Amino acid sequence: MNEILDEIIYENRKYLCEGQVASYIPELKNGNKDALGIYITTLEGKEYFGGDYYTKFTIQSISKIITLALAIMDNGIEYVFSKVGMEPTTEAFNSIVDLEMKNLNKPLNPMINAGAIAISSMIKGDTSEEAFSRVLDFVRKLSGNEELDLNYNVYVSEKKTGNRNRSLAYFMKSTGVIENDVEAVLDVYFKQCSIEVTCKDLSKIAAVFANNGVIPWTGERIIEKEVAQIVKTIMVTCGMYDGSGEFAVKIGLPAKSGVGGGILGVSPNKMGIGIVGPSLDKRGNSIGGVEVLKDLSQKLDLSIF
Repeated sequence: MNEILDEIIYENRKYLCEGQVASYIPELKNGNKDALGIYITTLEGKEYFGGDYYTKFTIQSISKIITLALAIMDNGIEYVFSKVGMEPTTEAFNSIVDLEMKNLNKPLNPMINAGAIAISSMIKGDTSEEAFSRVLDFVRKLSGNEELDLNYNVYVSEKKTGNRNRSLAYFMKSTGVIENDVEAVLDVYFKQCSIEVTCKDLSKIAAVFANNGVIPWTGERIIEKEVAQIVKTIMVTCGMYDGSGEFAVKIGLPAKSGVGGGILGVSPNKMGIGIVGPSLDKRGNSIGGVEVLKDLSQKLDLSIF
């Protein structure tokens, strides 16, 4: 399997020159455009890897699936989706048009920025520090890595330049979607996006979702089965931004990307997949990572369809 993964990585490095690292968050410009790696964790406990799998990067929007699960468990399905929709979008992940013109001023889904910020406002905690601490503890538990932490430089960079996200958040405050203090909510959101991970960490998190919320290496249920199923379904329809439909047709796996270059992929009842490739396409998805997942899905017949 490691040889197969190394071959897939080698065959898809050619795409990296066609993308660019994220630049709208200044600190992300330091990402290694030439990095491409993969890590797989099976539900039987086997682990495989290839390429630059050891590369560290910030989780960014992949955190949205984690906070969605936590928010549902904190508040219940009905409340969460009274504030945020379930529908895919054809607009960019940070679109204001979707928020103002569609779906009665409610974010279309939890995977775009507006929806994810609304979800962050639902994480229980008396302070933003407490709410983020719960998110970080949850990520550590899901990944089995107690050493995961915030990349402070990325967090500061996001906070200083996050004016589009502020505009989305204040608009949602005006319509009642966000009920808490806006700056406190944004602080949780900027911090959750700045948690530093590797492909291995993503593959472990994905394995928990592949196992319907049960940690494969301990047997502990950490996410309710229904919640895990909801999150995976939304990953299929919305997880790859406005490229989710094409991704579903060509690859056929629940997945979530982040502008740090990561992709988390779930093969239900089989494995969790973590990929890094900071060179992004125009939609904000890892350009090499998508191709790697496509080849992997085809070689191992992983499509859920």
